[in-house]
Parts: sequence; structure tokens; C-alpha cells
Amino acid sequence: MRKLSDTITRLSALRSADTRGGTAGSTSRLTRLDAFGSNPGALQAYTYIPASLGAGAALVVVLHGCTQTAAGYDTGAGWSEMADRHGFALLFPEQQRKNNPNLCFNWFSPEDNRRGSGEALSIREMIEAVAGRHGIDPARIFVTGLSAGGAMSSVMLATYPEVFAGGAIIAGLPYGSASTVPQAFDRMRGTGGPNPAELASLVRNASDHHGPWPTISVWHGSGDATVNPVNAEAILSQWRPLHGVDQGHSRLDVVDGYPRRVWSDGAGREVIEEYSVTGMAHGTPLDTTGVDGCGKAGAYMLEASISSTRHVCRFWGLAPTDTALTTARPAEREGGSRVSELAASPKGLDEPSHSRATPSDVAAIPGASAVGKIIEDALRAAGLMR
Repeated sequence: MRKLSDTITRLSALRSADTRGGTAGSTSRLTRLDAFGSNPGALQAYTYIPASLGAGAALVVVLHGCTQTAAGYDTGAGWSEMADRHGFALLFPEQQRKNNPNLCFNWFSPEDNRRGSGEALSIREMIEAVAGRHGIDPARIFVTGLSAGGAMSSVMLATYPEVFAGGAIIAGLPYGSASTVPQAFDRMRGTGGPNPAELASLVRNASDHHGPWPTISVWHGSGDATVNPVNAEAILSQWRPLHGVDQGHSRLDVVDGYPRRVWSDGAGREVIEEYSVTGMAHGTPLDTTGVDGCGKAGAYMLEASISSTRHVCRFWGLAPTDTALTTARPAEREGGSRVSELAASPKGLDEPSHSRATPSDVAAIPGASAVGKIIEDALRAAGLMR
């Protein structure tokens, strides 16, 4: 059982995290979106509509990470720059401090991560409002996010799969892997969680949708100490069965010097891709240099000489395909090494799920009410309990 001091230490570390919002002193290009629905999750919303937007354009929903804002994440990742270049609309849901003092989307909360409820429904209402006002093509709506925003992207793809043509999850977590704060910390550390078969079932049971399913792009730094890279493999395990692709039938490319695995369906269409950004810490990978550069480096916005924003646009068909891909070799079947760097990625700990205590477990221990109050106070102080 994890010590109480360990939980308190992790909560304190999150509370004291950098709050610069992705980039310091950025000037927003975004416009506030009002009157978009019942908004049960009490979120704010912003849009960016480029002058080049035409009828039947695509829409990309962008979800910031903890301690960030919509405007800060846009400046860092360069999404509005790409919208100007390629003529698609942007929607930026934004968390409020009254919901979460650290500005994290509440991806692990049962109130907020199911269809027709909380933050998930608020984001769905925003999408409907923007699509109606700007003549968006309903077959070209996408969602992406970093960290807690990546985990919330998993929520949206699972609970409203009929809405999205594709999603990109950056340093995020699979849908349904946690329903309490202690579980959320464990999953971020790479411990516990549903097995692969259960992960796929969680998505199947999140709605009455039976396909076709959104395409999935997964990005993770191999040196991420905040959200363990094993979560990237869990996301792949969650979506491969839905697309009917086997782990051992992927292709391995090298893109901008980094390994990219890709799975194609029976018709040859690429449906899942994964980038492992060698040595990168927790954040969104950027390439801010050169004629194709976009974004601005800052907290959790990391110059890595590869732009996730640009490559995700290409994967979704929103930007011209990069013809500079270098095919390295077919990926090894399950259990084999992909490339030496991936084999050296941090592994998850084998802590059994039944050995971990939740706040309700502590409260059930005779004489532990004071301990339970300490945990609850710490959770609220960290912005992880309302």
C-alpha cells in the first residue's frame, strides 16, 4: 500500500507546477465563444476562424494541458498558424479554476468523462455550435490535446466516436483507465489499469456506436517522467481491436529522425500511427525553425525538431502529405524489439491494483477519519477534487 506521505508529496508537486500557461506573454488570436449550450461542465470556449475558411471546411478541437490556457497552448503548438496556411477552423475548450485550480480537464471524473454529462457534453455542445455557425463538414471534425487534454481527447473519441474523423493524443492516457484521483496518479506513473481486452471494451461500451471508428495518432516522449510512456502502448491496445489491426502487422518508418509505427486497414488506409520522440520529456513536440516551422517553445512546449501539429495535420489530410518519409523496416511482432531506443523506454511497475488505497478505502478503516480528511484537503488544494 502506498504511504500517505507519497500521495501528499505528489499532490504538492502538482500544485506547485509551472503555471505559465505554455508560453509567457503570448497575445491571443482567439475569439470567445458564447451561448453554445447548457454547458454542464462549466467550461469556457474560444475559436479561431481564418480568413481563408470556406464552406465545408474542417474543424479541429484543441485541448490544453494542466496549468495551460487555450491561448497559451495555441501560441505554443502553432495551431492557428496551421489554420491560416490550410484553411480549417479551430475550437479551444478551456478549463476554469473553479472546476480545477490547476486548469486540468477532469478526464478521470465519472461525472465528466461519460457521454451526455459534464465536461464531455460541454465540449460536444461547443462543436455543434461552431459547426452550425461556420458550415463545417461533419465528416471532417478532429480532436487533439496534451497530457490532461490528451486524456480528455481520449474521452471525446470514446464517448462521441461518431462525431470525429480522427484524434491525436499527445502525452495522454487511454479512456476509462482511472475513475479516482489515486488511480489517475497510478496510471500516470504507468502502474495498474485495465488489460488490453478491457481497454477496447471500455470504448465499445461508452456509446452505442459500432463504427467506423476515428483514426488515432499517438505521440509520447520516451523520457516523459510525468505521464509514463507505457500509456502510449495502452492507447494503441485500446484502439487496435476496434480498427481490426494486429500489433504485429505495423510498418515502421523514420520521420524527421524519429520512429513512427503505422497500422493500415484492409483497404490500405492508415488508421493508427504512433510517434516515440526519443528522449523527450513531458510536452508537445515542436519544430519552430525553417519555412515549415510553427509554434513557440515554452513550458511543456518542447523544441524537438519535429512538429506534432504539422504531422497530425498531414495524417488527417488537412495539409499536403510529407513525401520525405523514410521506411526503415517492418515492425517486429508483439514481444520483439522495435528499435533500440523503444526497447529502452521506461517500463511500468508491476504494482498489483489491489494493493493501492483510495480515499474511500482509507475512510473505511476504523479511526481513520482524520487521515481521510487530510487526503481530501490535499486533493482539493491540488485541484483534483471539487
